Amino acid sequence: MAQFSQYSRRDFLKTSLAAGAIAGAGSLPLNAERQTATDWVTLGRSNVHVTRLAFGTGSMSGQVQRDLGQEQFTRLVRYAYDRGIRFFETSESYGEMHKMLGIALQGLPRESYRIMSKVTTYHEVDPQQKFDELRTLANTEYFDIMLLHYQHTPTWPTDTRKWQDAILEAESRKVIVSHGASVHGLPALRLVPGNEWLKVAMIRVNHNGTRMDAEVPDAPMLGNVSEVVTHVHQARKEGMGVISMKLVGEGVFNHEDRQKAMRFAFKTAGVDSVTVGYKSTAEVDEAIANLNLALV
Repeated sequence: MAQFSQYSRRDFLKTSLAAGAIAGAGSLPLNAERQTATDWVTLGRSNVHVTRLAFGTGSMSGQVQRDLGQEQFTRLVRYAYDRGIRFFETSESYGEMHKMLGIALQGLPRESYRIMSKVTTYHEVDPQQKFDELRTLANTEYFDIMLLHYQHTPTWPTDTRKWQDAILEAESRKVIVSHGASVHGLPALRLVPGNEWLKVAMIRVNHNGTRMDAEVPDAPMLGNVSEVVTHVHQARKEGMGVISMKLVGEGVFNHEDRQKAMRFAFKTAGVDSVTVGYKSTAEVDEAIANLNLALV
């Protein structure tokens, strides 16, 4: 009798699980796969594949990361790499971060990660020499993405023509794969949709407007969230890849707001990828968890 009861229970459990699976099938797409923070995604027509979550090196213009020192920074980069973050973002204006990042990534297969750099466009320098200088500092043969950094005027598309042409020349030399711009302020952001040169746009996005775009770039006021989201939607509709920055309000958000901002960026604004600056392994783990939660 005991043997019969055990068999019946096992049979019942199998039947219940099967019934549950059938019932759930109507609410889930066939072959649905759970999205995660470390999935590889394509940045629009750039055709560059990056992880959905990036490692930013520009917290307070890189001061936070520089203060870690090379040894601790390298450990943090390797930790993020091992956790699946394979997209690294830096800038000419972040002090020593090209060099520190190059040292941290040394020895890892170049094809296993992506690097995005940002170049300052108002200096009277030879662009090709600048690209080569940054490549040497970062110890890389090429950058996967090069952005025109901190475009904040309503005339930036014409003001940066020299740099746009130079990036296209660098792409022909195979030292840059694709390109775009990072923008600050609504006057500059309004010129992103409809810009045929742009393949990637880096845009400030969070749920409450902290450190986001307003009429005056970087003014101490909340940004216009609804207008920013409208421009993000239009840019993506036109085939641009969109990367979100300022997701944690430049470090001022608490845990609840960091979760809200992550969900807003992906579920409401609909960005492709987001960059976050870290100073500890705990922050890396939290960002991965927050993004995984946002994608549920």
